[in-house]
Parts: sequence; C-alpha cells; structure tokens
Amino acid sequence: MITSQGKRIAYDCAGVARAVYLEHGIDLYRATSREMNANGVRLIHNHVHRHGVLHRGPDVMPGDLVFFDNTWDFNGDGEANDPLTHIGIVEEVEPDGTVVFISRVASAIERYRMNLEQPHIHRTGDGRVLNDYIRRKHPTDPVDTARLTGELFAFYGNLLSPWEDLPGDDTIVQIQDRQDLPKPSVSTIREP
Repeated sequence: MITSQGKRIAYDCAGVARAVYLEHGIDLYRATSREMNANGVRLIHNHVHRHGVLHRGPDVMPGDLVFFDNTWDFNGDGEANDPLTHIGIVEEVEPDGTVVFISRVASAIERYRMNLEQPHIHRTGDGRVLNDYIRRKHPTDPVDTARLTGELFAFYGNLLSPWEDLPGDDTIVQIQDRQDLPKPSVSTIREP
C-alpha cells in the first residue's frame, strides 16, 4: 500500500497512476455505483471517458495516461482477449517519437519505452530500446503472443486537453483523433 493525499492506495500500476494524479488534485477512481467492482485500470479508463479525451496519438504529452490490453491473461482463458490490463503515465516523448512512460510492473516503478511507428521491434541495430517487454512469457502462450509495449498499446488518455471542453455527462464517450490538428474531430458515441 502507498498513501497519497491521506488515501491508502494499492501499490499496483493503477494505484501508482492514481497516486500521481491525486498529488495534483485529481482522483482517477471517482466511480459511479455500477462501477464499484471494476479493477483500477477500468475505473481510470471510465473516468477518462467521462472527463477527458481518449486518443491514439500521434500528439502525446507528458502526463497523458497510456493504456494497454492483454498484458496478462486476466480472465485465465489462454486467449488474447483481455482489455485494459495495464496503465502508465507518459514522462517524455523522444525526438524519434518513442514514448517514455513510468509504470509499476512486477515489484517496482520503472521507465518503459514504446514506439508506435515500429511496434514489433524491441531493440534497434545499434542497441537502442524502442519497445520494452511488458507481458511475461508463459509456457502456455502461443508462439506469436504479443509482448512488447507497442504491440499491446490500446490508447492514450488525457484529462487536461487544451483542445476541447468536454461535458461531464456519464452517457457520453468522447474519442479524439489528434491527427487532425489544430482543430481535431471529436466523435460522440452514446453508451446503451
């Protein structure tokens, strides 16, 4: 457990993201009553759906959240069908577009790299890491199981977007494609 702003928080990837944001006055775990049994990553995802922007880049900023799918077999069925299994916080974007993010994996908070231009490459010929391994190799995994950050990337989340003021209505999901800057398109999808 860790403590931030007087709250005891689980020391996992979602807990670390929550603690960092709590230090800046934002509780990423504010949930509706129907979300009370959701895991931390899903709570944060749902909060960003309601109060921020989900996007797939390329315009990424320090402080953005980065979500991943299939970083582990959450449902235990041996299939790659486990959305929203991991989260980190973008620390910087290198000149070649490699995103450096912090996250709690295994037993420590570490820096990881992810390059969406080359998602299947771990290391360049000169030894520079483009994508870190984020999913452990298990004996039961199929040979082609994705393990690199770029392969398991789902999307970024931004609660501090300078482009749009988003409504707080729980029935609206905002997804922004920042490739259309400076005035990006925003599509609104009503949830059932």
